[in-house]
Amino acid sequence: MTWRIRSWFKVRFITGFFVTVPVVLTAWVLWVFYREVDGFLSPVFEQILGRHVPALGFLTAVILIFLIGVIATNVVGRRVLTWAERFLFLVPVVRSVYPAVKELVEAFSPHRRSGFRAFVIVEHPREGVYTYGFLTGSVRVEGLKPESLASVYVPTNHLYLGDLILVPREAVVSTGLSIEEGIRIILSAGTAAPRRISGPSPLGPGTGSK
Repeated sequence: MTWRIRSWFKVRFITGFFVTVPVVLTAWVLWVFYREVDGFLSPVFEQILGRHVPALGFLTAVILIFLIGVIATNVVGRRVLTWAERFLFLVPVVRSVYPAVKELVEAFSPHRRSGFRAFVIVEHPREGVYTYGFLTGSVRVEGLKPESLASVYVPTNHLYLGDLILVPREAVVSTGLSIEEGIRIILSAGTAAPRRISGPSPLGPGTGSK
């Protein structure tokens, strides 16, 4: 009888743990984001208003991001942002960092013009071992057989950290999954991956070309 009670309690506690932890972690990440953003802008409003207004800094950041999005989606706004980027490219240190950061962020954007082109499977890091990766482009290396190689970004212990590998195009297998589904699979450590990927096939010659 004691064993049954202990087993009943254990099963429900473990179930509750795995239901609660994702919710708590999500809430914690959102709280840290809110705290950092609000803490950065709140002192400015305290100087202006003479008192602290909770969440005013965070709301201001949200409105600013929204307004920048509105500006970036019209012709005039895009021209203004283009001029601003040209100015950034003139700043010695910024021009070395900004392009790399921008390309990295845009790779994960659902409205990207460039970045990840497909969620694929490649044989890596050795023969007989396969891993998920993101097709980022292609390159031709003269004098190397095969000359046409596909560049694949393989995340390691974090989505923003990984290895860039070059493999023959015929060695890259398409999963048929979207980039968003691929990101979800990586972030879930593979637990969100489908049990069966229907009809994987080598990528066509046009995929990933610029």
